[in-house]
Amino acid sequence: MRRELSASREPRPSPRRRDVNARRRRIYNEMNQKRALAVLLLLPLLLVPTGCGSDSSGSSNSSGSTDLKITVQPKGRAASSTTYTLKCPQGTGTLPDARAACSKLKQVSAKTFEPVPTGTACTEIYGGPQIARATGRLAGQSIRADFNRTNGCEIARWSRLAFLFPLSS
Repeated sequence: MRRELSASREPRPSPRRRDVNARRRRIYNEMNQKRALAVLLLLPLLLVPTGCGSDSSGSSNSSGSTDLKITVQPKGRAASSTTYTLKCPQGTGTLPDARAACSKLKQVSAKTFEPVPTGTACTEIYGGPQIARATGRLAGQSIRADFNRTNGCEIARWSRLAFLFPLSS
């Protein structure tokens, strides 16, 4: 007599295999519960406004003065450079349209001048040979920052402060 298996009947997993699958489901469920708990615990922190009582909206503090020296090399290191100065809140200095630059600087903090963090994945886009350096004080905080256009992250950083880097010399 020949024994035939019907097509609708699937082979049962071994008891050991069932135990492994049950353990995987339990671990998966525990991980999901931990993720949900972490989200619930961190959510209130995201909803708490920062800088309570400040009218600066996270921008630089207007209590300190700004005194910057900006050196721009429109054609890279091998070419000549132009140095500009900027003093705020007076809006004076050799930087073209110094008053407008002071107004725009009120919207940024010293963090805007920080370098791209090491290990950041940046697009490999070359924006040109231009380089710049800004040194001095921004809203009372000491800064020294170098800028270039060698990749997507640096181009974005340059663009945020492009009003400080006139390229025509």
